[in-house]
Amino acid sequence: MKNKMLLLGDEAFALGALHSGLSGAYAYPGTPSTEILEYIQGHPLTAERRIHSHWSSNEKTALEEALGMSFCGKRAIVSMKHVGLNVAADPFVNSAFTGANGGMLVVVADDPSMHSSQNEQDSRFYADFALLPLLEPSTQQEAYEMAGYGFEMSERLGVPVVVRFVTRLSHSRGVVETVVEPREQNGLHYPENTRQWVLMPGNSRVRYRQLIEDYAKMKAEAEKSPFNAWRDGTDTRLGIVVSGLAVNYLDEIFPNGSCPFPTVKISQYPLPKDTLHRLADSVDELLVIEEGQPYIEQHLRGTLDNGPVPIRGKLDGVMPRTGELTPDDIRVAIRSLAPQLATLGEVVVPEPSKIVVPRPPALCQGCGHRDVYAALNEVLAGYENPKVFGDIGCYTLGWLSPFNAIDTVVDMGASITMAKGAADAFQHPAVAIIGDSTFTHSGMTGLLDAINENSPITVIISDNLTTGMTGGQDSQGTGKLEDICRGLGADPAHVRTIDSHPRNHADLMALFKEEIDYQGVSVIVARRECIQTARRHAKQKK
Repeated sequence: MKNKMLLLGDEAFALGALHSGLSGAYAYPGTPSTEILEYIQGHPLTAERRIHSHWSSNEKTALEEALGMSFCGKRAIVSMKHVGLNVAADPFVNSAFTGANGGMLVVVADDPSMHSSQNEQDSRFYADFALLPLLEPSTQQEAYEMAGYGFEMSERLGVPVVVRFVTRLSHSRGVVETVVEPREQNGLHYPENTRQWVLMPGNSRVRYRQLIEDYAKMKAEAEKSPFNAWRDGTDTRLGIVVSGLAVNYLDEIFPNGSCPFPTVKISQYPLPKDTLHRLADSVDELLVIEEGQPYIEQHLRGTLDNGPVPIRGKLDGVMPRTGELTPDDIRVAIRSLAPQLATLGEVVVPEPSKIVVPRPPALCQGCGHRDVYAALNEVLAGYENPKVFGDIGCYTLGWLSPFNAIDTVVDMGASITMAKGAADAFQHPAVAIIGDSTFTHSGMTGLLDAINENSPITVIISDNLTTGMTGGQDSQGTGKLEDICRGLGADPAHVRTIDSHPRNHADLMALFKEEIDYQGVSVIVARRECIQTARRHAKQKK
């Protein structure tokens, strides 16, 4: 017996993990992955089974915590957005060497079109690089089922398993059939061979040879995976390889299984090369349809170049190289390769709306970041060639009008380190602005570098008491920021705190001027609660 629920892709996976004996969920909030941990936090099974579901300081700590739970035989997931995997890359790659004991899933949500991200990287390359298997759901139902399947595969193969989402699947809803009786959690049990968990060179060399041997098993698993599928077709002038979310777009163009071309659906990696060779041997030309970068296409070109068929896709311009795919993209590509199909319909590009005017994002009215930028801009107008190094968070919007207050934004934590590097080049003023959550995520080590050299930089921590950009999750540094800075060695006389309220505008300006003129490291905590969380807290009190 099963239940039916309407769920986001993120929620479907989270529920699948809960129903598959999950013991711990670890994450740092980042769109489009945030809803995975939020759903687990709000589910009654989490409290009933005492499942760990707290936010971590960053993606690296989250992955290491999940790995520690796996070591103890329990099932764990760690979730993050694609750029978060860059932060977690060190333990991620090494986790392939340690292996997994309890099932461990590394869930990464990619963001094609960069809706809320700095880049468009494709996490499939990370799994390939680390020699780990990867699952890529096409639907919310597959997202639910892949949680349990992934745990079982992780325990069977003894390695972590990567699960790749994209924004459109994470944040769209679908009907999901779920089991009624959740699986019990694993009991505590420890690895039979603990040597492989100590990555000293002698152990790692042995483990690397084993990992390469085990990769053949991962390939065999992909060949027989229930999530990879061969679809017959009568027109062999073209063969299609389609993966993940793009399967839905192909099905929209050819509903009810009406696609005339032989097709291979890919949702489990390493690529099932035997199946792909079979397809290539039976058609005149191959079209690769995949969301993200040309991962499959590059592998096919490496495998099949100078082989039986030409390969078409993103690399030759048949499919768009950047942004999210659409059904129209696929329709145009298929029409260019198979003009004999008159039933595809025309691609109609709508004219821009004359009613709805595009509106860029902006800081909320009443946001404390606004008052920080207003005061900072006034103060810096009195200096020749000031530079402000920004960071990742709501306050990044200070780059836009009307403030135009930031000169650089690169990645989480880069504000402080770039300001230090600029000061090393004798830039003055060199100001870093960073949020409270980003500071504890990856700003503390940069501040320690600056403190050790007493770099003449001004660090503004714009503290809104939450992780505001991703919806108001708990911030790890709440109530601790000043103590952290002093504990790192900052001069207590130059760790200053002020309420960033409009009524304190003159005091804020005076404080900025004083600390910018100080020839050493100064930290200003400009604190005011996020207007959105303040409203929620007010409602809760009522």
